[in-house]
Amino acid sequence: MTIERRTLLRGLSAVPVAAGMTGLSGVESALADDVPAGFPQPTRHLQLYAVELPAYDDEVRLGYGHDPDKASYPGPTIEMLEGECIAITLHNEVSKETLQKLRTDKEIPLGVSLHPHGVRYNRTSDGTLHSNSYVAPGKKRTYIWYARPPARKRGIAGTAGYWWYHDHMVGTAHGTAGLNAGLYGALIVRRKSDPLPKHTYVTAMGDGMTLNGRRYPDTDTYDMENPKRSNTSIVANQGERIEFVNLALGSELHTWHLHGHNWADTRTGVISDVPWADDIRIIDNKTIGPGDSFGFQVIAGEMSGPGHWMLHCHLQTHSDMGMSTFFHVHKKNGDPPPGHPPNHDGHTGM
Repeated sequence: MTIERRTLLRGLSAVPVAAGMTGLSGVESALADDVPAGFPQPTRHLQLYAVELPAYDDEVRLGYGHDPDKASYPGPTIEMLEGECIAITLHNEVSKETLQKLRTDKEIPLGVSLHPHGVRYNRTSDGTLHSNSYVAPGKKRTYIWYARPPARKRGIAGTAGYWWYHDHMVGTAHGTAGLNAGLYGALIVRRKSDPLPKHTYVTAMGDGMTLNGRRYPDTDTYDMENPKRSNTSIVANQGERIEFVNLALGSELHTWHLHGHNWADTRTGVISDVPWADDIRIIDNKTIGPGDSFGFQVIAGEMSGPGHWMLHCHLQTHSDMGMSTFFHVHKKNGDPPPGHPPNHDGHTGM
């Protein structure tokens, strides 16, 4: 985790400038007038680009990125603290020709959008066709999100938890083609007291038995000689605190399962020292339906040790057809685990 990210999550008083982020001096002068009543002024202004990426299995792929040259699917994970308000300017760099190719309803205009789950926003930041809050090709638009803190005396919960954001415009009025193409990413809202992970990984289960828009072995780009951490190379050293954010796209039901580890079935996936801690379910398998999201933290290899641990959909046919990958837990000193990494022929190689 970068120093900038740790500084941000320690509190709202010191907000740094990091990738894709500018201070409020860079926000349009009209921004203050666009902040909904009851929202605080934004403390950060992020830039997000929607771009076309190389096709996968002859299917169009799109992605979000803080920099157009670094766009990906899933897009960058966006983190907030409860009580924080941010502004995100979305730039549409997807060509008209590509958007026309993806459009199944010829009556809707061409554009992309940004729609969040979990946080608060008003109509102009909904990212939908009917609210006219989308971005035409070559244009940009600023959205405002508020991570509402709890107001327990009024019976209102805070927004801390694991959420996601996605397009709601490409292809149909519901953004079906945009989701299928890769326009989605994780959104984490933390409380100030939440433990911070060493690394965060995102897994998105979609139609066509895809994991992060790919099928095994393309879901796992791990290289034992040169392991680089990414959402397709899930690597940790034993003892590191690792966070998973898991999303369900499309129209199918999935069951997310991780070998060698378990977690608390709570909003943050961790157990606090509270009297009812023993009543909290501990799980290693969770059913996730379209639109759902959940997350948790684990200590890599805690008790189970280093190894190439399977991560897959436990609907057996889904896993068999490519909805799987591996969590590669190295030794504490960074040396690779015993045995051999999985072969790219579907066998474990162990």
